[in-house]
Amino acid sequence: MMLKSIICHLALFGLGSARVQFLGMSIAGGEFGCQIDGSCPLGSTQLPLQSFKLGGGDGEGQMKHFATDDGMNLFRLPISWQFLVNNQLGSPLNTANLAKYDKLVQTCLATGAHCMIDIHNFARWNGGIIGQGGPTDEQFVSLWTQLATEYAASQNIVFELMNEPHDLDIPKWAATCQKVVTAIRSAGAKTQMILLPGSNFDSAATLVSGGSAAALMAITNPDGSTDNLVLDVHKYLDVDNSGTHAECITNNTGAFGEVATFLRQAERKGLVSETGAAPDGSACLARFCEQNSFINANSDVFVGLVSWAAGSFDTSYLLAQTPRFDGQKWVNNQLAADCVVDTWLKSSEVVPAPAPVASSSSAIVAVPTITSTSYLTGTRTISMTGTITTIEIQETSSAVIESSSTVLETDESQPTTILNAPALDIPTTVETTTNSAPIASMKSPAISNKYNTLQQAVL
Repeated sequence: MMLKSIICHLALFGLGSARVQFLGMSIAGGEFGCQIDGSCPLGSTQLPLQSFKLGGGDGEGQMKHFATDDGMNLFRLPISWQFLVNNQLGSPLNTANLAKYDKLVQTCLATGAHCMIDIHNFARWNGGIIGQGGPTDEQFVSLWTQLATEYAASQNIVFELMNEPHDLDIPKWAATCQKVVTAIRSAGAKTQMILLPGSNFDSAATLVSGGSAAALMAITNPDGSTDNLVLDVHKYLDVDNSGTHAECITNNTGAFGEVATFLRQAERKGLVSETGAAPDGSACLARFCEQNSFINANSDVFVGLVSWAAGSFDTSYLLAQTPRFDGQKWVNNQLAADCVVDTWLKSSEVVPAPAPVASSSSAIVAVPTITSTSYLTGTRTISMTGTITTIEIQETSSAVIESSSTVLETDESQPTTILNAPALDIPTTVETTTNSAPIASMKSPAISNKYNTLQQAVL
């Protein structure tokens, strides 16, 4: 094996004993039947309120389990626009349907967790794009004004403006979101977190390069501040980012690394509100754990991670993280236990953001996978996996290497490992690129989305 000396900016990767502030699960069902054209048939809705005899899965039992047994503190509660207004675009919130959804929200709040209201319509209503030929901005603003008024008194509510917008005029979408943010704040929800979603299904792979991140981060509160305006981020691990394939081809650290770099330079925050993988197969287990460890390691810019999904999904659903009740207790599947809960619990408390790292002469398009727990064991060994095909090498004397106590061994075919790494408050640097650019993440209309197999997946 060739021994090469490499200067590495470890701070760029957010390395440090850290974990995200919020860990959670999507408690699905209210969005069942929704398609990427924004059509959401009311007859498909299965609110996860089994204990209230109002729908599918036992969302109440699941949230209590996740909060009490696993320490989760954020639950995402998807719902369709159509359900909230009883399929009458532009109408006030339907009293009966809102009451049903509110039972889910109040059940969530009773756990002490934060609860995310997610409008799951892909920036559309029955094929028409909001503010771009479909529903007007005013109709969308009206929806959110009413919801903000309803929940303004609860500081534990999170407003996710829209699930996975796609194929949008981004400046027009950002202008629409600005109107909604202003309306939410004006309705009395002055300080609650608002998640701002980008185009191309809110994919981490294209938020920065596609221009969504910059456009959304220009949105402000009425007072001109950006407090609690957070970039919404999604990403799956399969070939087309659709969440419909059992095979996981990436650990997404390149994509999330690009978003983390953007947020760090902009001095802003992001929240990963949807990600998931198939629970079967060692590749998915390894890559999903690697991804979530990386997100936790970059907790200076990522404030939360919400996995997909439990609620009314049966355990046979491809991306199920629905716990099983064995008659006495709830039991997580291995994916949820190892890759969602353990990668968080085995990390330590949230750390302050490091100072932004100045850009170098060579662009970093992706970052290696970092196992966040490896440097908590006392050995100070940091593992970076993934075949490295491009590295910036600086000739360095052995004396310099010894003074930083860092040696990097690599060749063209082996994983890279930093041996005998010092305590992470010692400035050491690395610049690398991994074996591929971020995976393209277009959810083609020709590809079935994760709800098309719903009849086989729900309880």
